[in-house]
Amino acid sequence: MKTTTFLALVLMVSSVAHAENWGQFRGPHFNGSTTEKNLPSKWSQTENVAWVADLPGASAATPIIWGDHVFVSTTDAKAKTLKAICLDRKTGKVLWSHEISKGINRDSRSNYSAPTPATDGKHVVFFFGNGELITYDFAGKKIWARNIQKDYGGFHFGWTFSTSPVLFDGKLYLQVLQRDVPVRQEESDGKNHDSFILAMDPATGKELFRHVRPSKAKAESREAFTTPTPVSLNGRKELLVVGGDAISGHDLDSGKELWRWGTWNPGRIGHWRLVPSPVVGEEVILVCAPKRDPIYAIKTGGSGQLSDKSIAWTSKETRDLTSDVPTPAFAYGDFFILSDVRKSLSRVDPKTGKAKWTMRTPGTFKYEASPLVADGKVYIVSFVGDVIVVNAEDGKIISENWMDKPADDPVRSGIVASQGQLFIRVNEKLFCIGKK
Repeated sequence: MKTTTFLALVLMVSSVAHAENWGQFRGPHFNGSTTEKNLPSKWSQTENVAWVADLPGASAATPIIWGDHVFVSTTDAKAKTLKAICLDRKTGKVLWSHEISKGINRDSRSNYSAPTPATDGKHVVFFFGNGELITYDFAGKKIWARNIQKDYGGFHFGWTFSTSPVLFDGKLYLQVLQRDVPVRQEESDGKNHDSFILAMDPATGKELFRHVRPSKAKAESREAFTTPTPVSLNGRKELLVVGGDAISGHDLDSGKELWRWGTWNPGRIGHWRLVPSPVVGEEVILVCAPKRDPIYAIKTGGSGQLSDKSIAWTSKETRDLTSDVPTPAFAYGDFFILSDVRKSLSRVDPKTGKAKWTMRTPGTFKYEASPLVADGKVYIVSFVGDVIVVNAEDGKIISENWMDKPADDPVRSGIVASQGQLFIRVNEKLFCIGKK
């Protein structure tokens, strides 16, 4: 065998060995990281681009990738409909597209297609903020569909509801953490207004359990736009749920609450709606208080009602360590915290809460999309589609790549990596960056 041929085979095998699917919100490890290698560090809208796909409307949903399939939740701005789309990862060609329902929003700041789809390699689950929950196979055949509002009562949120479905250990999980009374009187349907965790059979949509999650929070503080996070902690698998002034761990088979902590809002402020999801690293669970309030690291392994002795550290004394919208990432033994309200990105020691480095996010626009950490780099994207690539080791900017122009709908979709490529969604385009 020729040396060049042998080297090519070695490189190909090495590349395949590091390839990972990105099957749902926050990726294969539920923490915004992946083991992908040789990812692009610099590109433009025309250079180092494998393909560009036109999309019919804006969405904050992250694309998901499994093998040679890319799944996208989106609006259709002209038709005013919601759509589920599947693209060929190699070419960007549309393999199938389905209209889900009419109407795309209830307020001007967001739309119903914000939740990220989820797949386990067999089922593809799309959820929308109007309650539509639909599952397809990879060929685009509908397996089952239901509407969560029709089945369990109308949603009660001040803004458009969003949470992403989660597939884990053969179950489909969805959470609804909401107000206990209608926000608008005309939305009252006579049904109860519990906050709950729902588990379903991915093959049929049949309910496996519905666990009511109580809350002492008031008004908007009962609302959460977070996504539940499945984890294995100290040999125990559980589902982490944050919102309603508390974080709790739940049994995966019954939804039973295993533990709870929540002393961060003793005065029961009524405007503490929550957006960042929990993330785990080095035996602590990171949970972000809203607005400009601190981040809390909660020790794992607790049971029952936890006191403040379970707090490993907080960022009360560190101005930059806070996040109102982006979910932090965990990689290389550290947390990576993007602050949309403080315009900073920090690498943080999970044992002490001390920042190893902090850099200012460039430009004047906000960064609300959750960060991606992979291949020694941190990828973040601004409201106007400016993608910043940061060296994970020292926090220095590697490159700045403009992917969009200012628009009425800000870019909120996180960047993902799979099969050696980056997938960047801006308002009406999806870029596949890297080798064809």
